Amino acid sequence: MNDIEKIYQDSEAFRDNLATVDKKGKRIWIYPKKPKGRFYNARTYVSWLLLILLFGMPFIKINGEPFMLFNVLEGKFNIFGIVFTPQDLHLFALAMVTLMVFIVLFTVVFGRLFCGWICPQTIFMEMVFRKIEYFIEGDANQQRKLNQAPWTPEKFFKKTIKHAIFFAIAVIISNLFLSYIIGVEEVGKIIREPVSDHFGGFIGMLVFSGLFYGVFAFMREQVCTTICPYGRLQGVLLVQDSIVVHYDFVRGEPRGKIKKANPLSSMRDEVSKSDVATATAGSTFTESPLKIQGDCIDCKLCVHVCPTGIDIRNGTQLECVNCTACMDACDEVMEKVERPKGLIRYDSYTGIKEGRRKIFNTRAKAYTAVLVALIALQAFLFATRTEVETLVLRIPGQLFQKVDENTLRNIYNWEVINKTATDIDGLSFKLKDEPNGRIEIVGAANNVVSPKQGMIKGVMMIDLPKDAMKATKKKVVIEVYSNGKLIDQATTNFLGPIK
Repeated sequence: MNDIEKIYQDSEAFRDNLATVDKKGKRIWIYPKKPKGRFYNARTYVSWLLLILLFGMPFIKINGEPFMLFNVLEGKFNIFGIVFTPQDLHLFALAMVTLMVFIVLFTVVFGRLFCGWICPQTIFMEMVFRKIEYFIEGDANQQRKLNQAPWTPEKFFKKTIKHAIFFAIAVIISNLFLSYIIGVEEVGKIIREPVSDHFGGFIGMLVFSGLFYGVFAFMREQVCTTICPYGRLQGVLLVQDSIVVHYDFVRGEPRGKIKKANPLSSMRDEVSKSDVATATAGSTFTESPLKIQGDCIDCKLCVHVCPTGIDIRNGTQLECVNCTACMDACDEVMEKVERPKGLIRYDSYTGIKEGRRKIFNTRAKAYTAVLVALIALQAFLFATRTEVETLVLRIPGQLFQKVDENTLRNIYNWEVINKTATDIDGLSFKLKDEPNGRIEIVGAANNVVSPKQGMIKGVMMIDLPKDAMKATKKKVVIEVYSNGKLIDQATTNFLGPIK
């Protein structure tokens, strides 16, 4: 360890506590200053688009089916208008694994970018609830003064209005959430019809409304810092090449107030970039023995605008959601003091320290290979997925029967699962490659119908000539027709006498 490293030892004391909890374990309420700037404006536009999509998708239908529906109560899922039944569980499970690998890969490369730009928690908190709070109670200092002030008619009025609006929005979000679970039509019935007709749905709506109100009015950043599992994953997945919101410690340190004259400023060029990088990585120091002034003027605006209360200058932290508020605040200050923007920017630790970016490292390449393989497998399974699934199984414990001297019979249970949005009628069964075989449906009606997104089951008897049996067991293929059109086929075993 050289002299500079001894002086500028990396201080990790800030990692021993949360910015939102004091030493006694009591919560510290965060009053973030209202952000502004190009990144905040861009996030606002993205949020509008995502909110439109989020509120609009329950009303979009394809072939009469919801565009998105996740009915876990009935085991029914609609994705892009395609119905997935419990028989498609393997497809859904594989899709979840693929999504997890994608999240891992995305985090390795781009850090917690999802949290700051796309996560519904961040969008609703920062772009809906927080904006309402700024409008009613004012900026951070005004909110702090209002909460510390005694109760007055003005304070009572502001708090009542704010929380009434908060709860109303929570009810809307609750209805939206239920629309993705039970469908927008069912939610409409709960709203329009008497409570007694939909008591369970009404209670569910109240519970979800209370949960959403509690999250956005009181829990807030605690969801991101202590509850969300994705935040916990960040510490495991991030590498030094990950692109995250980063403070340029090489350029910014040592931080300090602007001085009118700095005769030692020319010494900046005398110290190598690598020495400063080594000495300042993640440090919280404010003074250098060489007295070289960095670009950070220690205004702490990056801390004041942070919705989780952290100091980004300490380095990458678990609580950082990459919301870019600190980037906008720092850019504004840099512009005023006539220094280059980007002191806090999207970059990697390697990019800050060495001036280069290496996004696709070995880990990212490995995740990419696994992701491509999973997507290829998922595409193949989707391409080979049938809208009708037929299952034919021999009745347990039943052996073959002799119809006559030349004919054998096996009895089977059958079921036809209809995954489509319409009824399938005129069902019939035929043996493939067995011209002398015969299928008889027990108790068959004139028109066998498989209801939409449902199933029909029954019992069938299959007769085969004794001469067709070359062994004790024979594989037979059963074709399923709807009004003369082949829609599926199933394979089963036919048992005969021991040869």
